[in-house]
Amino acid sequence: MTTIIILLAVICLAYANGANDNFKGVATLFGSQSLNYKKALAWATATTFLGSLTAVILAEKLLKSFSGKGLVAGDIVNSASYGSSVALGAGLTVLLATRIGMPISTTHSLVGALIGAGLAAGSDISYGNLSKGFVVPLLLSPILSVFMAVIIYPTLKWGRKKSGITEETCLCVGNETVEIIPVCTNSVALERAQQLTIELGNTVSCQSRYQGKVMGLEASKILDTLHYISAGMVSYARGLNDTPKIAALLLLVPQLSGWSSIVIVGVVIALGGLISARKVAETMGNKITSMNHGQGFTANFITGAIVIGASRFGLPVSTTHVSCGSLFGIGAVTRQAHWKMIGKILIAWITTLPMGAALGFAAFWVIEQL
Repeated sequence: MTTIIILLAVICLAYANGANDNFKGVATLFGSQSLNYKKALAWATATTFLGSLTAVILAEKLLKSFSGKGLVAGDIVNSASYGSSVALGAGLTVLLATRIGMPISTTHSLVGALIGAGLAAGSDISYGNLSKGFVVPLLLSPILSVFMAVIIYPTLKWGRKKSGITEETCLCVGNETVEIIPVCTNSVALERAQQLTIELGNTVSCQSRYQGKVMGLEASKILDTLHYISAGMVSYARGLNDTPKIAALLLLVPQLSGWSSIVIVGVVIALGGLISARKVAETMGNKITSMNHGQGFTANFITGAIVIGASRFGLPVSTTHVSCGSLFGIGAVTRQAHWKMIGKILIAWITTLPMGAALGFAAFWVIEQL
């Protein structure tokens, strides 16, 4: 019975993680209309699962960190009730956010559930380890991503202009240009796109494209390729950083090793994304900021670099906060940020940890009554 409870709770958390997080790596491909939803999701699923498998080799520290060792009393860490409560509390938190399309941090919900379930079990909490091992990297990583976006994107834009590569805005059907227009953001352009959609029978959208060559190659094709690679890099980094955090809770099942736990979690994360990612995809891709290929590539590159680096050193960062932070930074620089939506996301972030703690506490109480 205990083993079944642990497995079901962890599966709930892994599914919720995939539903809320899988699309975040490819949100810029979707938002810049480089790929449609299905193709972007397929790329996200494949690269996230690859990251999950790589976690077997590169993320041993994270596997240990999220077992609760050093945060709560040692005898409680090895309790099946505690592990199940953490998984269930964090999973329900993420599922609730996914239901309303809010991109939140599985990491924050896990930390909250670790604390809440620990308190319900009567354990003291090591707030020193909590601050050093969890709070500091979780708080600093999104700030770092915003700062890097504000610095790196204008630098890359300056380099593009110096190289003679120009930016062209068009009303397009797929890769075909229908009309060249000055800007895509005003109501006249959007109304014209709707007219053309009706006339042509195909969806016409506003797109920004780069004109010019680099070493004899079309700049737009180079950037498209880099954008795809950077999106895969973010998804890979997310699988690498998140999978061991969840798999750590399966170590309470004697029959499972670290390797088998990670594989199980990786498969369920993939399924969660394939089935339930749509609402968060719309928020991340279209509701934070308008973006083109260059801006999408920059955001992805920053996110991937921070998350992969953190995973390598066993630091728990939130891919959600890092990827959103880079989009916030891009939106601030381009002045196309949708601040009302950003405000809603920030409120969701603030409530994630206490919600995880409350549900972790409640889950432990319920499980103890069974």
